[in-house]
Amino acid sequence: MKELVSRTAALSVAVALLTGALVLVVGLARGDEYQGRVSLLATPAGDTAQYGEVVSLTLPALVELARSPSVLRAAAPVSGYAPDELGEHVSVELVPASGLARLSVRAASAEQAGAAATALGKAMIDADLLAPAGKLRTLDPRPEVVAVAPDTALVLGLALVAAVAAGLATAAVRRLTPGGGPGPVRRALAAAGIHRPVAVLRADDPAVADRLAVLGEAGGRPVRVLPVRPDLAETAAKLAAGLPEGDDDGVSVVAVTAGRRQDELTAAVGVLPTGAVLVAVVLA
Repeated sequence: MKELVSRTAALSVAVALLTGALVLVVGLARGDEYQGRVSLLATPAGDTAQYGEVVSLTLPALVELARSPSVLRAAAPVSGYAPDELGEHVSVELVPASGLARLSVRAASAEQAGAAATALGKAMIDADLLAPAGKLRTLDPRPEVVAVAPDTALVLGLALVAAVAAGLATAAVRRLTPGGGPGPVRRALAAAGIHRPVAVLRADDPAVADRLAVLGEAGGRPVRVLPVRPDLAETAAKLAAGLPEGDDDGVSVVAVTAGRRQDELTAAVGVLPTGAVLVAVVLA
């Protein structure tokens, strides 16, 4: 049992480290990406009687204006993008009840991001969307440029979460299928010529002794617990405590095994006496 726990812990840690490293490498391997941002502020021009109404009705149109063909064509030569490509990298955020819009452009370099944002902002101002009641102007003379990818803190967090999840999932799967699970056991029994149903139980199941007792009573024979390896003798002795024992002949046999390879189980079951009937295999 201790051996199984150690193997499970080692495998879980290995899977966790591998998963975390993979997420980390993939996340940090992404190309650099920068965001250039300019703020456009609506200001009154000339007759201001209708200024508030014009701004409240027209300012939301900036979202579409930033992706309009005429604006994109005007900004494209400076941005380093083709007009269609530039539209895919643009975003507009409206600040409620302020007459302020934040225009952002993403690019592979800080210089390109800043130049693209500035060019796009100028093209939107030249469109004169608020005329004649108002006009747009840049709030700051220079664009704000920040690195947005790779986000090291985010990638580290995702790698940690992925590693923990992978480790826990591996441990859960190993717990549900200890010693390689029923599949290898069934194949080992088939190799020994046993094709009838045989119960496969877990040694750490609190009810395993009761289950073995029921199997013994159902077979109407004494139960002998057989460790397939010397290091499983202690586990077999604990399972045998309280069970009616018998000789090699005319008994129900419970084989105790462990590990992913079940060669020992095949060998042990293959030499059982003629009168012995294998009723269960316990995975330790």
